[in-house]
Amino acid sequence: MTYLILKYLHILSMVLLFGTGLGSAFHKWMADRSGNVAHIAATNRHVVQADWLFTTPTVLFQPISGLWMVYLLGLPLTTPWIAISLGLFVFAGLCWLPVVWLQIRMRQLADASVISQTALPAQYWRYARLWFWLGVPAFIAMVLVVFLMVFKSSFGD
Repeated sequence: MTYLILKYLHILSMVLLFGTGLGSAFHKWMADRSGNVAHIAATNRHVVQADWLFTTPTVLFQPISGLWMVYLLGLPLTTPWIAISLGLFVFAGLCWLPVVWLQIRMRQLADASVISQTALPAQYWRYARLWFWLGVPAFIAMVLVVFLMVFKSSFGD
C-alpha cells in the first residue's frame, strides 16, 4: 500500500471516528433530554450498535495506520508530535472504554424500563452524567490529536 493511500484511509477513518462519536453523543444526549423512555431506549441501542460498527474499527485502524505511516516515513516514535499524539490517543481510549460499558448498561436499563413501563432508574441518570463527563476529555484529546496531525511540522517533524 502506498503512503498516500494509507494517509487517505487514515484521514477517512478519523472522519468516521469523529463523525460517529459526535453524532452518537448528540443523539443520545438529545434523546435523554426528551425524557421519552422508548426513544431513549431505541437511541441507546443505536449508539451501542454504531460503536460496534464504526467506532471500534476506526479506533483499531487509527493507531495501526498511523504507526504504519510513521514507519514508512522513518520517523522515530520519540518525535514530539508523534509521542504526544500517541499519549493523547491512549488517554482518549482510557476514557472511551468505560463509556462503552456505560452505554451497554444504559441500553439494558432503558430496555428494562420500556418492558416494565416504568421511569428510568436513578442509576441510569448517574451513568448518563458519567458518560457525558468521560466524553468531554476524550473528545478534547482527539481534537488535539488531529491538531497535531495537521500542524505536525510545527512540533519537531
